[in-house]
Amino acid sequence: MSSICYKPAQELVQLIRSKHLSPVDLMEETLNRIEAVNKSLNAFVAMRPQQAMEEAKLMAERIASGEDPGPLAGIPIGVKDLENVKGLVTSFGSIPYKDNLAQKDSVQVARLKSAGAIVIGKTNTPEFGFTGFTKNRLYGVTRNPWNRERTPGGSSGGSAAAVASGMVPLASGSDAGGSIRIPACYSGCFGFKPSKGRIPLAPMNLLYMSGVWNFGPLSRTVHDAALFLDCAAGYHPSDPGSLPSPGISYVKTLNKLPEGLRIGFSPTLGYALVQEDVMALAEQAVKAFGDMGHTVEAWEGEIPEVSQAWTDLTAMDIYAQVNEEFENIRSEMGRTLVLALDHAKGLSVEDYIEIQRTKNKLHASLKDFFDRFDLLLTPTMPTEAFAAKGPPPSEINGHPIPLLLAVAFTYPFNLSGHPAATVRTGLTKTGLPAGLQIIGPIYRDDLVLQAAHAYEQARPWNDHWPDL
Repeated sequence: MSSICYKPAQELVQLIRSKHLSPVDLMEETLNRIEAVNKSLNAFVAMRPQQAMEEAKLMAERIASGEDPGPLAGIPIGVKDLENVKGLVTSFGSIPYKDNLAQKDSVQVARLKSAGAIVIGKTNTPEFGFTGFTKNRLYGVTRNPWNRERTPGGSSGGSAAAVASGMVPLASGSDAGGSIRIPACYSGCFGFKPSKGRIPLAPMNLLYMSGVWNFGPLSRTVHDAALFLDCAAGYHPSDPGSLPSPGISYVKTLNKLPEGLRIGFSPTLGYALVQEDVMALAEQAVKAFGDMGHTVEAWEGEIPEVSQAWTDLTAMDIYAQVNEEFENIRSEMGRTLVLALDHAKGLSVEDYIEIQRTKNKLHASLKDFFDRFDLLLTPTMPTEAFAAKGPPPSEINGHPIPLLLAVAFTYPFNLSGHPAATVRTGLTKTGLPAGLQIIGPIYRDDLVLQAAHAYEQARPWNDHWPDL
């Protein structure tokens, strides 16, 4: 079973298309794997096993009759519980929404299904995706497959744990401040936050106002994430902010990384602290790009302080989703989230203007950087995974830090909209994964994926997963 449960999606698709593997057999193995390991990890919080098996049988019949099964033929996937799957509850990890049965799929889920993927269930998330570790009052704590006393990260922690533990080869995530990249880093997966608008965020009761939210994949290989993006990207009228189809296949361009790139490495972005062995692993990873023939230079610049602007915007967006019923449900919601939503209620026009000033400064600083460099590299996370129940670290290398410095490298690129990925750099002294973040110019998702793929070929990680 281990040979199947850790195979990349692309290999499984090839086996299914060539009729060397039945979608039914793959689904049986998937359900058995989830039964074996999910109890100790709590990655999946809702399942549809009977429906998934029926869909696998239909897929097998289609293949037998000569039909094209699609680019994700028969691949079992998990869907984060902030996103709709028809017939399953979208709870947002929140007690007041425990019976919120979805009547239709999200655009992303519908596209993945149309490509042949089979949704096996919903993965755990902190309430409304609000924290960088995965715990809520409805479904409890999700644990890291590498060490079950640690968190897989958040807010796509259930998806990351499901992928890293061999339950599914692909899972959906969402990322408003690092919620794909944080758990991908902590769980040793590949995670990709596309450019703002690359994958539609729809349908929703109220469209997000901030522009910081993104859908994207968690996978075990870069190729699988590119395949996911090929299936999910492109404009949809229910999200007027979504981008047109890029006109390329991300999979087909993976091996086309330009030669002689100018790459800037920032170990701090001008303000962060990093755990010593995490930094050492990041510095070793950066050298791989120099070995490929690219020009790698330490960037001594910094970006402006954006933590308050980002905090205000995300809180405003969550408040917008619940505002009509907030006063009636606040007693059932987590205390930290309620405090943030109360803060959002009090924001003024002047506060919003100040947020826009901050965003302008950030865009200006990143324009200056990308006028000089093709890619930006940073550590993905300042530390290794912390305790499963939290709280996030309050100090690094003995120095106290404010809360957001525990996720110092991810959220600025939600505010700016740049594409960003995380690749595994190795394991820390305690045996936990660490990561390198790759950020590209706005809308250059292809370049980020190409760089991540080239790094993966130079320093492969897909042969080493936790022993469960």
